[in-house]
Amino acid sequence: MTGWFSFLHGEATAGDVLALARVERVLRDAGLAYDVVWSPGFRADGTHFDDVDPAAYSRLVFVCGPVHGPQVEELHRRFAHCVRIAVGVSVVDPDSPAVTGFDRVLARDGAGTGPGVDLAARAPALGEVPVVGVVLTHGQQEYGGRRRHAEVAAVLTRWLAGRDCARLELETRLDAHDWRLCGTPAQLEAVLARLDLVVTDRLHGLVLALRAGVPVLAVDPVEGGAKVSAQARACGWPALVAAERLAGASADRVLERWWHWCLTDGRAVAARIGAGFRAADPVPDPADGLVAELRAASGGGDGAGPAPPDD
Repeated sequence: MTGWFSFLHGEATAGDVLALARVERVLRDAGLAYDVVWSPGFRADGTHFDDVDPAAYSRLVFVCGPVHGPQVEELHRRFAHCVRIAVGVSVVDPDSPAVTGFDRVLARDGAGTGPGVDLAARAPALGEVPVVGVVLTHGQQEYGGRRRHAEVAAVLTRWLAGRDCARLELETRLDAHDWRLCGTPAQLEAVLARLDLVVTDRLHGLVLALRAGVPVLAVDPVEGGAKVSAQARACGWPALVAAERLAGASADRVLERWWHWCLTDGRAVAARIGAGFRAADPVPDPADGLVAELRAASGGGDGAGPAPPDD
């Protein structure tokens, strides 16, 4: 079983791998044994072309993608003794050696053939995985020598790469011209509200996720703690990791513990905190005292004008 996911200079797309899963199911149901060849760049622990003895096989199946180019042609030369079948592929040039080298082509589209449903559409059902927003900062130079931002980002991104989740890199910075960024707070909140979890080392990554009722695995990237820690305490949010905790061998265990809590008990806690922010009698914040301070300052004769009338 081969495809573009097999070539060192190919690529493994989600559609290709799902198409492979569909063909694997068909072969298993028919009681046919098979091996899958993977690119070492995608699955280092899989079976690679360098591991394969062509003489050990009588049939070769090429799954999905366009059939064209020298890499596909090399398959025909290397497995010339095999019956070679392409399935679920696009035929760009039916006269190319990459196409004519196959004994049979079961195309999804191409010259002279009606379109067929892509194999990925009928792939076996997949298990659910959490959708995780990742909001990191590499700035905040004001913290000087206490900054641990680079180290925190390196640990978090390495650890996240090994998690079975859908990762979505997000940015709290708004931009009215860059299509990759949100242009309004409402747009960002719409994304956050659809997540299962946010991983962040930013104050507003923490606050905006909780505002949307979404649990947050927060890391304070400043040694000794700074505004992220202070905000977690103010919000009553426990899933906070100090930068120093990520410097040791126990980093993964600490992150794992809070990851599990956020995706279980933390859901209800985050929902309760978010509801508190939106309640008719919300939690207090510094703006509650602003009018009194303005009135006091005005009454002190600082030139701010007369105090506004009482409501």
